[in-house]
Order: sequence, then C-alpha cells, then structure tokens
Amino acid sequence: MEKPTIITADDHPLLLKGLNDFLLERGYNIIGSGCNGQEAYDLIIKENPNIAILDIQMPYLSGIEIAEKCKTDCRETKIILITLHKERELFEQAKELNIFGYILKEFALEEIENCLQTVSKGDYYFSPKISNKLENNSIDTTILDSLTPSERKILKLIGEDKTNKEIASLLFISYRTVEKHRSNIITKLQLEHKTNSLLIWAKENHSKLT
Repeated sequence: MEKPTIITADDHPLLLKGLNDFLLERGYNIIGSGCNGQEAYDLIIKENPNIAILDIQMPYLSGIEIAEKCKTDCRETKIILITLHKERELFEQAKELNIFGYILKEFALEEIENCLQTVSKGDYYFSPKISNKLENNSIDTTILDSLTPSERKILKLIGEDKTNKEIASLLFISYRTVEKHRSNIITKLQLEHKTNSLLIWAKENHSKLT
C-alpha cells in the first residue's frame, strides 16, 4: 500500500523538527513543512497532500481556519490537528469541520502513528485522552428533567440541524414561540448566549434526548 503524502506545520521550530524526524525515521512520506498557517495552507494548495498535520495555533491562520478554508474549497486533504487545548468547544468545532484527527500535543508522538494509520483508512481519530475526559463530564440528568416535553422536542430537532423555521413548521407552532423556547432552554441548561452554543450542546447530547 502506497504511503500517504503528508505536510506538517508548527510555529515552534523544535517541535516541528521533532515531529518530522520522528515520522521520517518511520518511513512516512513528508513532502513539505510550514512554520505558520499561511505557509501550511499554501502547501496544501500547491502539493494537495493526502494528510496535513497542523498545530491548532499558528500565526496568520490557525489550524481551525485552515480546515474551514479546505472545507469551503472542497479540498480532499485530511486534516489532523495537534493542540494544547482541551476545551469542549474546540473539540466539537473540529468534528463539525470534518477534521479527521485531533490529538493533544503532550501525547503527539505517542498517538501520531495510530492516528495516521486510522486517518489513512478514511476513519476518524480523536484522542482518547480528550474524548474520555469530555465524556466523563456527563450532564446532570436533573437538568434534562427540568425541560418540558416541548423543549426536549425542540432541542432534539436543533441537534438534527433544523432551523427555527423548520422546527416551527414541524411542530405547528410560530417562529416566535420557537425562539422563546430556545431562550428558555439556554437558561435552563446554563449555557452562554453565544452563537451555536445550543447547537453544539444539542449535538453533543443528542442520544440523551430520545
């Protein structure tokens, strides 16, 4: 089986060299490296690699921003992000952007080969070090119990990417009623009033809403 072509990018020269040396020693096909986000994106455009291993935080363009551009441009390069961050929001954002790999920098050399093998097959690899931690922070069932049947229905539909207009039509209620329910749900779930905060929560806990 032909080795996948890979580009790497990190704004820390020593970390980038360490990653490249590690992969080259194991016979991986590194065809380019960048020291910032713009260089990484330019390499993806020029070389069209099978896989791009990117630091999540870099000058000019972050790993997330590169993934957004690749998704918009319908690029086939599979993105693997290496990060220091363990926030749920970034983890969920990575999933939404169809990022194939997400691993913690502190465990990068420990997990990168397993990640590459998984991603090369077209499967997703999200570091157990992160996913286990987030799954262990399970929601308090009393929070869900505080929702009315209507609110649970709406929350389930939000998790299925339905718009307010579509929800209103499906439940035979007004658009304004849906908005009021959404506001009540956000308050009950103690979420921040940020764009997509309710959508992320609904997707993350969709199985608990059935």
